[in-house]
Amino acid sequence: MTQAPTTSTDSVSGEIGDARPWLVRLGLLLESGPQRELALAGFVNQLGTAAFLATVPLYALRVIHLSIGQVGLGLSVAGVVGLIAGIPVGHLADRRGPKAIFLITLLIQALSMTSLLFADSLWPFVLAVAVTDLAGSSGGAARGPMIRRFGGDEVPKFRSYLRSVAMLASTFGALAAGAVVQIGSDFAYRALIFANALTFIGSAAVLVKLPKLEPLPSPRKEDRWIALKDKPYVVFVVLDGIMWIQSEVLSFALPLWVVLHTDAPRWFAGLAIAVNTVMVVFLQIRTSHGIKGGTVAGRAIRRAGLAFLIGMAVIAAASGVPGWVAVTIMMVGVAIHTVGSLWHAAGSLELRFRLAPAHAQGQYSGVFGMGMGLCYVVAPSLLGLLCVTWGAPGWLVMGGVFVAAGLAMPYVIQWAGRSREIVGIAD
Repeated sequence: MTQAPTTSTDSVSGEIGDARPWLVRLGLLLESGPQRELALAGFVNQLGTAAFLATVPLYALRVIHLSIGQVGLGLSVAGVVGLIAGIPVGHLADRRGPKAIFLITLLIQALSMTSLLFADSLWPFVLAVAVTDLAGSSGGAARGPMIRRFGGDEVPKFRSYLRSVAMLASTFGALAAGAVVQIGSDFAYRALIFANALTFIGSAAVLVKLPKLEPLPSPRKEDRWIALKDKPYVVFVVLDGIMWIQSEVLSFALPLWVVLHTDAPRWFAGLAIAVNTVMVVFLQIRTSHGIKGGTVAGRAIRRAGLAFLIGMAVIAAASGVPGWVAVTIMMVGVAIHTVGSLWHAAGSLELRFRLAPAHAQGQYSGVFGMGMGLCYVVAPSLLGLLCVTWGAPGWLVMGGVFVAAGLAMPYVIQWAGRSREIVGIAD
């Protein structure tokens, strides 16, 4: 837990000074304790994962010598396998304690990633990436209860900090991936794969220091798979999964839009992602202030839907105008879209934990993770069809989908508040 600030008296002025490191005072670094260790482990993990995801298709093509079709098949199979693991492993984490389960998933990922170095054909590749995705999804479900319990009374703020850390790690990982792609040698690709395997071990080494979390007893006898039978929560996950498609707008749809439909310089796509990253890193925690309670979170998501529509409409307006005008227009749209993503993330992460009973946090995290996973499966095809193929009208249609999902969210929260005995859902 976060420790109380350390203060010291200035002998000259007599004023009370803050003796904490400046990074802690600025909120960029948590004070020592379980929260900082969990954040550090997440940073190390995401650093390697981001670099791996950006290079694994090229690794399969150039090092293993698979065809493009085989690479797509392997990654698709791995993604589907990953979706099915979170719920049962999350349930196991609820019953056995999340720390041990999380550590096991990290070690499995280290082994499966190392095995990828020896893959020389399709099915060894599929097996390695499928086991990695399976363990990764399982680890996400086990990590949920740890965030909830180590976050204490500041779960939304802590989760927002973790998102900022993950964005920062993803940026560094993408830079590392870019360096490897530029070098282009088999040795460089293999070195990155091995480095990613080491990041799983590094994360586990940090997490070993965390105190053990005992399973929380269920307050009453209930069905084993309560999360899947919790209709309001499942509907929330579906709507929230639709909203999370917004995270692919700037990374997937925008670069294609810039190249195929505007006269803006191609480097603008990288600049847009950089602006988005900086805004999230520095503003996500501040945005989460006050997003506490189901009603407030629902309103934040509703505002986010409207922001997505406005931002996407502005981006769509960049087609057919001179290059630097297009850059200016799209930068405004990117900023508006990012503000919406800050509101959505703050509301989504508040509801993810608030709507789930504490004793079944792992299982509910597994259901939430499945919704997120389906979002990333659907997003490329949907955004490609609407925003890239259809053009400007498609951007407006996709924005309208976000608005509809955002408008529906407060009603789902009210439904959830009526269907369970969790204090403060609709507060």
